[in-house]
Amino acid sequence: MTTGGTKARDPRKQRTIDALLKAAETVFAGRPFEETTVEEIAEHAGVAVGSIYNNFGSKAGLHAAVVDRALDVDREYMDRAYTPDRSPIEQLEAAAEQYLRFYLEQPEFFRMLAFPAPLGNYPAAAETAARLAHRVDEQNARMIDAIERGIAEGAIRPLDARKAATVLWASWNGVLSLAWRPDALREDEAGLAELLSLATDIASWGLRIS
Repeated sequence: MTTGGTKARDPRKQRTIDALLKAAETVFAGRPFEETTVEEIAEHAGVAVGSIYNNFGSKAGLHAAVVDRALDVDREYMDRAYTPDRSPIEQLEAAAEQYLRFYLEQPEFFRMLAFPAPLGNYPAAAETAARLAHRVDEQNARMIDAIERGIAEGAIRPLDARKAATVLWASWNGVLSLAWRPDALREDEAGLAELLSLATDIASWGLRIS
């Protein structure tokens, strides 16, 4: 059956694709690519190994699809922050809030983008790594743009916008990584929210013209 000349996607095929992507998210987030197998991904998904090859061509193709999905979801969160009704500094503060939500609601995707595991030496690894770096750089470009607009408007002191954006992004990652510590420095959700808010507040006041 077709709609508007486009073939409708088989619901069973879509369920298989969704199951594989979800299973791969968990497997790839936990270990380097070369330490994973198509057999364990298929087992996690509850489907036959052949489904990976039929739908993604290879384990590398499945990994690339997971990376792309993580980047798309991250963009959806950041779209909620960079709205035209906010000032540049308000956008940066909102971006920190959305980054926390991204971590809390999509922990596998967050770890994949913020702390990517080594991709190994498979043929498409360099291409996947380059795409990941490019898309993350695109997201950071929105921070750079907000900082540059703030400078132009006289709300942010003149500085290197790219380096300032890198400091913000790295500090957010550092705060959120406290959730993985095995000792007394480990922070729960409330603690992370408080620390991230404080870090963003310190950074935003450091950006402002006094």
